[in-house]
Amino acid sequence: MESLLLTVTLSSLVAILQTHDVLPSIKEEDKLSGVWFIKATVSQREVEAKSLVAFPIKFTCPEEGTLELRYTIISKGECINLGIRMQRTEEPGQYSAFLGRNLFYIYELPVKDHYIIYSTSHPSQKISQLGHLIGKCPEENLEALEVFKEFIQHKGFLQENIIVPEQRERCIPIHDSAHQDHNC
Repeated sequence: MESLLLTVTLSSLVAILQTHDVLPSIKEEDKLSGVWFIKATVSQREVEAKSLVAFPIKFTCPEEGTLELRYTIISKGECINLGIRMQRTEEPGQYSAFLGRNLFYIYELPVKDHYIIYSTSHPSQKISQLGHLIGKCPEENLEALEVFKEFIQHKGFLQENIIVPEQRERCIPIHDSAHQDHNC
């Protein structure tokens, strides 16, 4: 009887620890290859602007153990294309970039075609943390958003710092007068 009680208790403890620990991480870069949409983002710092425009991001796997992320931002009316090349580390689901100053953790969610990208950076010994919920489709998925909220709470982020961006298919510079009132 005692061994049965111990088994049940240990099983319950393992289940509780698994729900409070990080989500299972991905192992294959190929799962991420393709176009994704940023569904939600969070920063440890309070963000003054609660609106954000997001454009599709693209992951490629140029070589074994490497992920490349290409994305677009808009700054001062200009569209800026950026890229990050990340190298897989020894820890499953962890990648490093910028000479190891940035670590990226990629977690596959139980919600189909959704992942969390959690990053930490150490510029000048000041640690910065970001979290992003990404999905294959631009439409909102409330189940994935709830999992993201639980994850970021576990990581110490404030729920009020979550931003759900406006999705745009592509970036058009503001100085392009034909699109000045409608884009970016």
